[in-house]
Amino acid sequence: MALRNCLGLQCVLTVFYLISPSWMSCAFLLVTAAGDLPPCTETEYYFEYTECDSTGSRWRVAIPREEGTCSGLPDPTRGTQCGFSCKAGEFLELSTQQCTKCAPGTFSLGSGIRFDEWDDIPAGFTNVATYTEAHDNSEGEVQTCHNSSWTPQGSYLESNQDECMVSLIYTVHLTKQGFVSFEYQYVDGNIIFEFFIQNDQCLEMDQSSDQKWIKLSSNGDWASHTVNLKSGTNILYWRTTGILFDAKMVKPVLLKNIQIEGVAYMSECFQCKPGTFSRTAGSSVCELCPRNTYSGRGASSCTACNLEVAYAPEGAAECRGRPPCIRKDYFEIHTPCDSEGKTQIMYKWIEPKVCIENMTDAVMLPPSGKRQACPPCNPGFYNNETGSCLPCPLGTFSGGTDGRCQQCPAGTEPVLGYEYRWWNVLPSNMKTSCFNVGNSDCDQMNAWEVAGDHIRSGVGSLDNDYLILNLRIPGFKLPTSAMGSTGDEIGRITFVFETACSANCELYFMMDMNRKSTNIVESWEGSKEKQSYTHIIAHNASMSFTWAFRRTNQALDGRQFVDDVVKIYSITVTNVLGGVATSCHTCALVSQQPGSSCIPCPAGHYIDVDTNQCRECPPNTYLSGHLIYGKGTCIPCGPGSKSNKEHSACFSDCSFSHVAGKRTLTYNFSRMGPVASIVNGPSFTSKGTKYFHFFKISLCGQEGRNGAVCTDNVTDLSRNDLQNKSGGPTNQVESFICQSTIIPSDGRGFRTALSSQSVSLADIFLGATAENTLAGISVNPGLFPEMPKKIPDVNFFYWSPWATSSCKNGRHAVVTLRCNPDRSASGELSVPRKCPAGTCDGCTFHFLWESSSACPLCTEMDFHEIEGACIDSVQDKHYVWNDPKLCTGGVQLPAKKTSACQSVDFWLKAGAGIGIFMGILLTAITCHFWKKNKKLEYKYSFLVMSTKRQGEFPTADSCAIMEGEDNDDESVYSSKLSLLDQFRSLVTKASSEQHECVQLESPQEHSFKTGHQYCWNSAEHKSPHPTPY
Repeated sequence: MALRNCLGLQCVLTVFYLISPSWMSCAFLLVTAAGDLPPCTETEYYFEYTECDSTGSRWRVAIPREEGTCSGLPDPTRGTQCGFSCKAGEFLELSTQQCTKCAPGTFSLGSGIRFDEWDDIPAGFTNVATYTEAHDNSEGEVQTCHNSSWTPQGSYLESNQDECMVSLIYTVHLTKQGFVSFEYQYVDGNIIFEFFIQNDQCLEMDQSSDQKWIKLSSNGDWASHTVNLKSGTNILYWRTTGILFDAKMVKPVLLKNIQIEGVAYMSECFQCKPGTFSRTAGSSVCELCPRNTYSGRGASSCTACNLEVAYAPEGAAECRGRPPCIRKDYFEIHTPCDSEGKTQIMYKWIEPKVCIENMTDAVMLPPSGKRQACPPCNPGFYNNETGSCLPCPLGTFSGGTDGRCQQCPAGTEPVLGYEYRWWNVLPSNMKTSCFNVGNSDCDQMNAWEVAGDHIRSGVGSLDNDYLILNLRIPGFKLPTSAMGSTGDEIGRITFVFETACSANCELYFMMDMNRKSTNIVESWEGSKEKQSYTHIIAHNASMSFTWAFRRTNQALDGRQFVDDVVKIYSITVTNVLGGVATSCHTCALVSQQPGSSCIPCPAGHYIDVDTNQCRECPPNTYLSGHLIYGKGTCIPCGPGSKSNKEHSACFSDCSFSHVAGKRTLTYNFSRMGPVASIVNGPSFTSKGTKYFHFFKISLCGQEGRNGAVCTDNVTDLSRNDLQNKSGGPTNQVESFICQSTIIPSDGRGFRTALSSQSVSLADIFLGATAENTLAGISVNPGLFPEMPKKIPDVNFFYWSPWATSSCKNGRHAVVTLRCNPDRSASGELSVPRKCPAGTCDGCTFHFLWESSSACPLCTEMDFHEIEGACIDSVQDKHYVWNDPKLCTGGVQLPAKKTSACQSVDFWLKAGAGIGIFMGILLTAITCHFWKKNKKLEYKYSFLVMSTKRQGEFPTADSCAIMEGEDNDDESVYSSKLSLLDQFRSLVTKASSEQHECVQLESPQEHSFKTGHQYCWNSAEHKSPHPTPY
C-alpha cells in the first residue's frame, strides 16, 4: 500500500509492501524529502488496520488527521488477527490494541452493530424500488415506483403500501461466521415480505423457505427473525411486494432493531440515543428513560421533568407541557359488587394523567353515580353473598339469573363451557393489554372496561394503540355421550359485538393454538351494527382468543378519536375443558336402572330421549355436529347422496339417476376425478400485476372426506411445524373445492411462482340434482352457453360454513356437469365469462364441467338395428348408436347377427312364370270366344238370307237348332245381354267403326216386340254381310 502526502515542496512518501507468502516478511521504506516538519502528537493522527492478507494477518498504521502538518508517525506494527473481536460492552483501543470498556452513556456490541434509530435511513442502507414492467392504468398514466421506499418513522421503518417491489439493502463484510436478527410486524398477507442474502458475486445464498419467507405476526406483536451469516461479504435484502387484488391499500411491514454479529472489531463505542441512557461502564445496551424524565444523546442518566407544568412519556428526549383537562381525559367505570350486591358508575382520569384541572377552561371530574343493583352472575356461576360470583361445583349447573347452582337430574350430564353475558368484573381467564408499534408503553392504560351488559374498548395512550382483550381456553372436552362421534366440530365460539367509529377503526379477531402463532380469523373496519359472529373449532388444543381494536393506523399526537369504541355484549364458548355448566343434557345410560352412569354412544348413534339408549341414525342421515339428543339430530342427506358408516357426513359415490319422461337416466361420474383443476385468467391488479385464480375440484371426495388440497408456498408457519405438530393451523386447505391465487414468476421477478391466499369454497356436500335450486342455492342458466336439452345437466351443490365479513352464511359452490360427447372422459372445466373469478358476488361460485363421462350410461334405447342384403340365402343384422351418441359406458352394442333368408331371384322367377301362364290363358280364352262369335255370325247371315227369300222374319223368338249344329249355342235374340255377350261386344268393339247397321222390324205383330239390327263391313264388302247382335 502506498500513501502519498504532498504539501508544496515538502513530500512524504511511505511505501508498504505486504507480501502474502508466509516465507517472506514485510519490507518498509520510509522516504522523507524537502524540509523538516514538527513531530506528530497523539492528537494529530489515528490508527487503522490494513486489509487482511491470505494468512489472516493485518498491520496497524498511523494516519495523520491533516495532511502534511507533522512528521514522525509511529511505525506500522503487526495487528491483531483478523478474526479478533472484543466482548459486548467493550471496544478495541487501537493505540494499545487492547479491549477497553465503553464509558457511561455509550454502548458496544463487541463484534456486532445495531441499528435502532430510524429518524432517517442510516449510512450504508440503500432503498431500491422496481417495477418489472411499465403498465398504463385506466387513465393512461404509466405506473412508476419513484415514490415507493422504506420510510423511517423514528423508532422503526415502514415499508411501501403499493404494488412496487421495494428492497432495503445493506452490505456487510464479516471476518467470521455471524448472524443477522431483526424485529418486525407483518400482519397483511396481501404484501409479500422476504429476506434473502447474496454474496459478492450477486448470487443468492442457500436458504430454507422458512428463512426467506417471513412468517405473519400477530397484530400488535413484534416478531423476531434470525438468519446465520457466512464469513465474507454478505448483501442483505429486505424486500416487500404489495399485491392489491381488490384495489385496497395493504398494511405495511414494520422493521426495527437490526443487529448484525460477526464484524471484525469495534474501534469505538456508540452513544446512547436521546431518550435512553447507560449508567455504568461496559454497557451493551441503553435503557429507556422512565416516564416523566428525558435525556439527550450519550446520556448516563435521565433528567426529571417539572411535573407541575410538564410531563414526558417513557423514552422521551424532552418534556412536554401539560394541557388543560377536557372530556376525553376521563372515562367511566362500574365498580365491583359490594356485600350488599350494589355497584355504581364512577369516573376516573386516564392514567397517566397529563392534563391540569386548575387551568382556565379545564373540565372537572364528574361526581360518581348512584349505587344500583349489580347485574346477575353469568350462567354457570353463583353469588356467594359477598358480592362476587363463583363457578358452580362439578355436576351442578346454573342459569345465572337466580345465582344458585342445581344438581343435574338423573339421566343427564352437565354441558360445560363459558357464557359471559354480564360484565361487572373481568373474568379470571381474561386479561387486557395495550400495545403501540412506536414503542410507547401503554400497558398500564385502560385497554378494555367492563360496563354492566357489555365490555368496551378503553382509552389507551394514543389513537393508534392496539387495545387487546384476551380469553384463554385450556382445551376442549366433548360430553360423555358424544365422545364416540366423529364430527369435525369439537366446539365453537360465538360473540355479539358492534363498533361505532368516526375514523378508520379496525377490529381483529385472532386465534392462537398451543401458543405457537396468532392468526387472524376475521377482521372488520369502520362502524358495524350489532351482530353475531361464530367460529367453529375443529382441533382439540389449548386456545387463546384475542380481540384487538385500533382507532386509526395513523400516528397522531393526542387523542382525537377517543369516542370511537367497540362493544362486546356476550362471548360463548362450548365444550370447554374445566368449564362451568350452564345446563344439563340427556345422556346415554348403561341401563334404565336407577343410578346407571352415562356412557358414550358409538359413532353415528343418537340418544333416544324416551329410553336414554343409543340408537343408530337411519340410513342416509348424518348427525349435526356433536348434537346427538333425539332422533331429530339425524339430518337426511340431500338428493343424490348417502351417509358414511359413521353418519358424520354425506357424500356422493359418483353415481346418479334421473327420470326424464319415460326413461331413467343413470350416470357414473367416477372417471371425472379424483381431482381436477382449472387456472383462469390472467387478471390484473390496479397497477398491472398479473395473477391467476387456481381452483381444485374433487367432485365426489373420499366418502365424505375432502380430496382437493390447495397450498401456499408463502406461508405464515414453518413446514416443520406443519409436519410435526398435528392439530395446528397449516399453510394448506383441504376441501371439495379450494382456491389459490397464483402470481407467476415472470409477473414480479420472483424465482418461482407464488401461491397464496388459499381458501376453501366447499366443505360440505349438499346433494346432486338435475334441478337448478337446492337448499336455497340457485343456478343461473344464463351464466353458461345454452345447449340442446336432450340430456339434462346435473348440478352438484356444496357449502362452506365458515362465515366471513362479506359472506355471512359462508360460501357456496355449484358444479354443473354437462354431457358433451366431443370432450374427453376427464372433461374440461370452465367458469362464467361474466364472472372470470368464478363468482359474481364473492360468495357463490359456479363451474361448468363438460365431459363425455357426464353423459348417462348407455341402454338399449341408445342404438338401433340395420338389416343387410340377402346374399346367397344369408342375411346380416348390424347395430349402430343413435346419432348423436349421448351416452357412455353401460350396455355394449350387440354383435352382428346372421340368419338364413330367401333371395329375391326366386320370387322374380315365380312372378315371371305366373305372368306367362296368365298370358297364355287370356290368349286361349280370346281365341275361344272369337270362334264362338264366328259361328253366331254365320247363323245370323244364314237367317238374313232366308228372310230375303221368304220376305219376312220368322216369328220365333230365337233360331231353331238345325241338324248338325252344336246344341250349346246360345240364343241369338235377347232383350238383355249376358255377361259373356258383354265381353264379346268389348272384343268386337274395335271393328265396329268399319260396319254399318240398320234397324229391322218384323212386319208381323207378336205378343212381344223383337228388334233386329243388320250390319255390314263397308270397307271390305260391297254387299251387305249380315251380322246379328
